[in-house]
Amino acid sequence: MNFLRGVMGGQSAGPQHTEAETIQKLCDRVASSTLLDDRRNAVRALKSLSKKYRLEVGIQAMEHLIHVLQTDRSDSEIIGYALDTLYNIIANDEEEEVDDIEEENSTRQSEDLGSQFTEIFIKQQENVTLLLSLLEEFDFHVRWPGVKLLTSLLKQLGPQVQQIILVSPMGVSRLMDLLADSREVIRNDGVLLLQALTRSNGAIQKIVAFENAFERLLDIITEEGNSDGGIVVEDCLLLLQNLLKNNNSNQNFFKEGSYIQRMKPWFEVGDENSGWSAQKVTNLHLMLQLVRVLVSPTNPPGATSSCQKAMFQCGLLQQLCTILMATGVPADILTETINTVSEVIRGCQVNQDYFASVNAPSNPPRPAIVVLLMSMVNERQPFVLRCAVLYCFQCFLYKNQKGQGEIVSTLLPSTIDATGNSVSAGQLLCGGLFSTDSLSNWCASVALAHALQENAIQKEQLLRVQLATNIGNPPVSLLQQCTNILSQGDKIDRRGSKIQTRVGLLMLLCTWLSNCPIAVTHFLHNSANVPFLTGQIAENLGEEEQLVQGLCALLLGISIYFNDNSLESYMKEKLKQLIEKRIGKENFIEKLGFISKHELYSRASQKPQPNFPSPEYMIFDHEFTKLVKELEGVITKAIYKSSEEDQKEEEVKKTLEQHDSIVTHYKNMIREQDLQLEELKQQVSTLKCQNEQLQTAVTQQAAQIQQHKDQYNLLKVQLGKENQHQGPYNEGAQMNGIQPEEISRLREEIEELKSNQELLHSQLADKDSLIESLKSSQTSSDMNEQSTVAAARESEQVAELKQELAALKSELNSQSIEINRLQTEKHELLQKTEAYAKSVSVQGESETLVAAKTTDIEGRLSALLQETKELKNEVKALSEERTVIKEQLDSANSTIAILQNQKKNLELEITDSKKEQDDLLVLLADQDQKILSLKNKLKDLGHPIEEEDELESGDQEDEDDENEDGCKDQD
Repeated sequence: MNFLRGVMGGQSAGPQHTEAETIQKLCDRVASSTLLDDRRNAVRALKSLSKKYRLEVGIQAMEHLIHVLQTDRSDSEIIGYALDTLYNIIANDEEEEVDDIEEENSTRQSEDLGSQFTEIFIKQQENVTLLLSLLEEFDFHVRWPGVKLLTSLLKQLGPQVQQIILVSPMGVSRLMDLLADSREVIRNDGVLLLQALTRSNGAIQKIVAFENAFERLLDIITEEGNSDGGIVVEDCLLLLQNLLKNNNSNQNFFKEGSYIQRMKPWFEVGDENSGWSAQKVTNLHLMLQLVRVLVSPTNPPGATSSCQKAMFQCGLLQQLCTILMATGVPADILTETINTVSEVIRGCQVNQDYFASVNAPSNPPRPAIVVLLMSMVNERQPFVLRCAVLYCFQCFLYKNQKGQGEIVSTLLPSTIDATGNSVSAGQLLCGGLFSTDSLSNWCASVALAHALQENAIQKEQLLRVQLATNIGNPPVSLLQQCTNILSQGDKIDRRGSKIQTRVGLLMLLCTWLSNCPIAVTHFLHNSANVPFLTGQIAENLGEEEQLVQGLCALLLGISIYFNDNSLESYMKEKLKQLIEKRIGKENFIEKLGFISKHELYSRASQKPQPNFPSPEYMIFDHEFTKLVKELEGVITKAIYKSSEEDQKEEEVKKTLEQHDSIVTHYKNMIREQDLQLEELKQQVSTLKCQNEQLQTAVTQQAAQIQQHKDQYNLLKVQLGKENQHQGPYNEGAQMNGIQPEEISRLREEIEELKSNQELLHSQLADKDSLIESLKSSQTSSDMNEQSTVAAARESEQVAELKQELAALKSELNSQSIEINRLQTEKHELLQKTEAYAKSVSVQGESETLVAAKTTDIEGRLSALLQETKELKNEVKALSEERTVIKEQLDSANSTIAILQNQKKNLELEITDSKKEQDDLLVLLADQDQKILSLKNKLKDLGHPIEEEDELESGDQEDEDDENEDGCKDQD
């Protein structure tokens, strides 16, 4: 402390060179002192001198202060003093009050001094890295002055410092930790630091955004009270604007992170609010600007559209419309809200439809569009507000043909309210169009032009509008009334600019007549219009009137270019001759070029929003500049073209139209053929599925048959064992000779039916192969011909094959039913066998049971014979169907020469199938013979009983027959 007193005493004792000596002594003490307390006191003294003697301290002490930061990091107090001293040297904070001239000079010198010291500090990039590492210290006396120093460095030489931080490892991440600091002072200054860091640097903006900056900033805004918060909310909103403006990646990240939904509570101001403080107005203004950043017309269309939809879905647009219709809202907030709503609905059909349904809270309720248009045509309203309403109306009609039709319909005679109780949008536009206020004329003209933009139907509909000018006079069309006002010029006393009314009407007429030959014909039908335009163009007027001349030349050029030559007196060639005689082609083109050369033309062509500093600058509309750019060149070519060239061009147009119609016809044919091919492919796929299903069914049934065979063999073995154990009972049965023969016969019938079923399965497989060959033939025919006739015939073949498959499927089902029935009969016979074995012990009843059983077996065999006949009939039907298929294939092969090879293959396959059918018929005949032999044997059941040895040999023969049948099944 004694040392500090000595320094301070020396500071007040002598002149300025004494202070320089004192600073030098302090610097020596910092550099050479071995005691930490001495160095700390010296740095504290330098801090106290740094504000008043900024230059001297900066020159002599900066190097020593940086050395302190490097070597004395263990002592937070000396680090804090060093950082404060460096901040005082580099920052441009001026606290003393001086005169204006002196203040300006001192500010300039201070800025130069700060930038020079900043350049010295960052010359060694390690200094910035050292400062970033110091920000990791949690001590308040280190972190806070470090934040202020780094913020000052960014303000002085932002791009250079940004580049150093960007290449520093974890540099941006360290700074993001400041937002999570529990001390509000450091957190708030951290927001200011990130503002300076993210200014005009897209790479750092992306890093900050992906470090969860959006979440933290929105949390801070919510904690501070949203729009009712203080300066901290304003700083956070400015930082959010830095992160989102002109940064498509961050905008997409903001939308995908569902942060748009968190913006809705910002605008819940309500009618009963606590007043509009200056800070609240500023906060809400920045919030509205942030919404506009997300839906700006300069953003990519896809990103803007997705943000617009998200704002409608979360209710943000509805909240903005509530502010729009609320009372007591300040004028600048209302203006910015209108601009924000404009860009939220621009080009988004869903949002535009919602905005059309919004009503003002009046009695009776009026649409919000009508209320806004009333403000636009009211000359007592602020100019900025009127521009905002015009922009809102333009955005409502942008790419909205439905809204354009609704606006134009309010002007048509059939929709005008005869009672006059309600005012429509069309009536307000007409009132503004014919008002004595030139600004209202211009706004209404541009608004009506946007109702016609790129909509030929509404241009034709607007020709029907009739206006009642004076009592007793006939009504005049709107087109005629516009040309009448245009021809009157300055004869009517108007408030505002002299040329504003005429420019607005000319822009309306040019938009109306472009791409609409019917409107051009109506315009030329008035014989006074063309002489007026040629007179205006031919005159030599002042600079203000040159713009009107250029617009008249554009309107006359549109009348030539879009002329359909329906009026003999004003055909294209005659109008061009008139221009050449009265104006001259070169003079006409020169006057046409006055539009694009005007100083306000380029300004209006940059942004869609009509943002003008004063009403005098409100001359051009953005969409009209696009129309001029599109038509200027084609009109110039049309003026210089001869009549022969026009005829050739018309012939070329007709030829192109014919070619287009032919191309369209062939496109339709190709589309139809594609549909047919798709249908055939679907049918083939369904047939494949059916085939696979049938194959699986066959496999399942084969497995079931095998299972039943195993069960049957098992039962047979069990019966054999029971016969051996039941001596006398079996002896009675064998004496009668009924039971073993019955079982063997049934077994033979089952085997025969199995063989029939296997033949049907093979037949089904042949059909499947036939279908596959037809599919391959279909593919080759598509590649070779691709004709509609072949496709139709193939579809017929596919349909026939589907029918045949259905028949085979039904036959397979009948076979499966037959197998199931035989299985049930087998079980019944086994049960009866057991019952019979038990009943043999009872004397006197055995003969009756034998007779009943014999009768039952005869009935069953007759039923089997009948079913066999039915199977034979079904096989014959299948052969007839194959014959039909063969004939159809022969007829198809005779008409298509390319399919000859496939025809031969199909005929060979059909021949093979016939042979297999013959084999099947032979097998069926054998089956009939076996059944007849069974009948004969049953009739002979009353013969004498054979000996036991013969019965045993008969059983052995039955077993041999079984083995032979099994071998046949395997074959």
